[in-house]
Amino acid sequence: MSLRITPLTDPSGGPRHRRLAWLASDAGSVPVGTAFLRLFTGPGQDHLAELTVHVHPAERREGVGSRLLDAAVAAARAAARRRVVAQAEAGSPGDRFLAARGFRRVLTLRFARLSLADVDTTALAGIIGRPHPGYRLASWRGTVPDGLARTFAASRRAMDDMPMGDTDHAPVAWDVDRVRAAAEAVAERGDRLHTVVAIDTSDDSIAGFTELVVPGDGRGDAQHYGTGVLPEHRGHGLGLWMKAGSIRQAHGRHPDLGGLLTDTADGNTHMRRINDSLGYIPTHTEHQHRLDL
Repeated sequence: MSLRITPLTDPSGGPRHRRLAWLASDAGSVPVGTAFLRLFTGPGQDHLAELTVHVHPAERREGVGSRLLDAAVAAARAAARRRVVAQAEAGSPGDRFLAARGFRRVLTLRFARLSLADVDTTALAGIIGRPHPGYRLASWRGTVPDGLARTFAASRRAMDDMPMGDTDHAPVAWDVDRVRAAAEAVAERGDRLHTVVAIDTSDDSIAGFTELVVPGDGRGDAQHYGTGVLPEHRGHGLGLWMKAGSIRQAHGRHPDLGGLLTDTADGNTHMRRINDSLGYIPTHTEHQHRLDL
């Protein structure tokens, strides 16, 4: 196949990453594939690049993916990156392609969905109603209220020790500006961010949080973002409590919402047990791969 690889200008970016893009087209200038390379620029992440490659099914096994990959890897090297990571569904052509091109599997993610039509509201109320001495639930929509912003930013370190396999992702440093910017980014694309937190009543600090992003029209499926409990507050059932509260809010506020989606590292057995107990049904598995440059 006669193939042309064209670098593109990608406007997608942010304060902590920039993206490069390439279009593969055949002799008739018909697009047959794309590649995107996200170059992380935040502290502790500037050695990483994240790759996404798509090839039209009819054009696979013609060298399109390899040419796109070569262009992206060359750009990653030019940007002084040491690692390229990519993700694909287990057993898919992309999964096999990455393995054949020298990537090694470093993390397995389990995806699951909760159908809101099938939620047992009585059981959910029972979970939420169980006493948790020393803690109370609170919630907000959109950006964190000023009075909770500092302890909410501090609570983000609850995610620092989540199982990440050998992906080489350093913990992300959060501050008030960053949590506000993340919420604003969700709003700018037209979606709605819902946050439920557990508050330590001894000092009104946030002990844990769970986030859910709902499509702007309130239809389809919502996506869970982070759920975490600070190490010093674990062992009290706060993760289950908060996630049950988040489900009840979604069920009550968004009657046209179909379900809730979540993904969990295979090694995160505690969160997988929480999801199972709340009725989430496994949908598929994905592998994260890493290439060392």
